[in-house]
Amino acid sequence: MKIDEKDHTIISLLKQDSRLSVRDIGKKAGIRPSTVHDRIKKLVENGVIEKFTLKLNNKAVGENFIVFMLISGKPTEYVGDTLLEHKNIKEVFGITGEYDMIFKLKFSDVEEFNDFVIKFRKQNRSVTKTMTMVATTTLKEEL
Repeated sequence: MKIDEKDHTIISLLKQDSRLSVRDIGKKAGIRPSTVHDRIKKLVENGVIEKFTLKLNNKAVGENFIVFMLISGKPTEYVGDTLLEHKNIKEVFGITGEYDMIFKLKFSDVEEFNDFVIKFRKQNRSVTKTMTMVATTTLKEEL
């Protein structure tokens, strides 16, 4: 599916506030509401929009200790549904270079993080090396 300027405008408005009504999107974009509705429907049907979601305030939900973990090992041996569904693992990417994967993790505090790391390393013997980086501030975070 080719995405044109109107689609980009609709997507941009939805990224800012996915609760906007079709009518409000139409007003802000200068597009008829029926056209907005049809375009959103096509964007969903074609997999451009995968889902509508929300962004939480990390501090308010007790997840303001954010960590990035680089992992080296055999991903096929430790990446499975259990790991991907873990409550603290928010994003997982396969990467190139010295490490095989990067996790974005969120915890309530350093103790919860420490418990996670110890269990992760014990349960995943095929992980040969990890490097963790603690976020000190959030300058931009997007879904």
